[in-house]
Amino acid sequence: MAAREMNVDEAAALVRPRDGLGLGLITGTPTALLRALSRRTDWEDLTVSGGLLLGNYEVFTHPNVHLRSSFYGGAERRYVAAGADVQIVPAFFRHYGILIQHLAPRVMMTTAALPDEHGRLSLSLYNGAHLEEYQRCARDPERVLIVECSPHFPRTSALEGHVNHLELEEIDVVVYTDEHPTIFPNDPGTPEEAAIARHAARYVKDGSTIQTGIGAVPNLVARALVEGDGGDYGVHSEMFTDGLYELMAAGKVTNSKKNIHRGTSVITFAAGTQALYDFIDDNPTIGMAPVQYTNDPHVIAQNHQMVSINSALEVDLQGQIVADALGTRQYSGVGGHMDFLEGTTLSLEHVSLICFPATTTVAGELRSRIAGNLGGNGTVTSPRQLAGVIVTEYGAADLRGQTVRERAAALIEIAHPQFRDDLAACAESLGR
Repeated sequence: MAAREMNVDEAAALVRPRDGLGLGLITGTPTALLRALSRRTDWEDLTVSGGLLLGNYEVFTHPNVHLRSSFYGGAERRYVAAGADVQIVPAFFRHYGILIQHLAPRVMMTTAALPDEHGRLSLSLYNGAHLEEYQRCARDPERVLIVECSPHFPRTSALEGHVNHLELEEIDVVVYTDEHPTIFPNDPGTPEEAAIARHAARYVKDGSTIQTGIGAVPNLVARALVEGDGGDYGVHSEMFTDGLYELMAAGKVTNSKKNIHRGTSVITFAAGTQALYDFIDDNPTIGMAPVQYTNDPHVIAQNHQMVSINSALEVDLQGQIVADALGTRQYSGVGGHMDFLEGTTLSLEHVSLICFPATTTVAGELRSRIAGNLGGNGTVTSPRQLAGVIVTEYGAADLRGQTVRERAAALIEIAHPQFRDDLAACAESLGR
């Protein structure tokens, strides 16, 4: 049965005042459909599952709309600040496919490129965790799958052995729009972040397979590699960033040293500038795969000289890593943070880099992001046994194979000098 073609308001009207709605994450955010939902005020009890939503939508500020988010971004933090009902659901990104089954929303929405000559809609910038749920939704006569398509969304290739499209005939409703992918402007970073990137780049050897997370520092590391003498890099990354795009465009990525998927950069979603979106369009050297595959630690570990580059909010002297919440305040989400840390612990040739500035300023007060302890409200994203190399603007602390007291000493050396004496006093009680 062919998909019904509707405009955005007609499609949005298919969501009932009391309903469940599941959304693609980040660049899978159906922006035109969410604006149409925001024009409605008849909500009685609408529960939405999503995360890292792109844009601002009044629907989420309605008192009868409940957003269950698996990853906070700027939008989710703004909704919380405005008093909306937004609740975090802690989960690995690779578990989101199971998470959406817990909610089993009656309606699913996502984005896609225009259908090709075979009636296939490329999932474009977001493969992620939801393909199987889209397909289950489409097969169920009691549920509705709505796909928002635009000519401005690039077509992306599936990694060999995987699927990165929906068939037009398995979709309930298709909505054609003129939407453009959300642009993420390049963050030039601070002088401290540039220093962090220089320290981190020393751990990336010729032929290394690279993963970069979100934020300025991972992109700056990639740019440092563009300017350096090395090369023959590979890519196996949850996210495809501008840093990785620039590394590929500079001819520094060949994927020739990889043990698996040789010749192909492996990713599950992309977010960046228009130049990145143009580069990824119909690019056969980039393979999209479900996050259940890209973020499987045992798959990650099969890569050659895997180097994961991620950020954190805080690290304590034992190596416990806080990356998604500070105290009781939710900041982001778990995502694939722990997956890549675990994958890189499975071989001595791999390394995980956790990069962040040594200090932050809160209410005008300078605070150390290397903490003596996390306190009673500390929320650990990744445990101490997975910590690899911690990098600040003051250098790198390699925690692998180190005792608790040796870890503390190494971390104190890369803390801001103002806090080192206090941290040393805290370290006296460790590991006894």
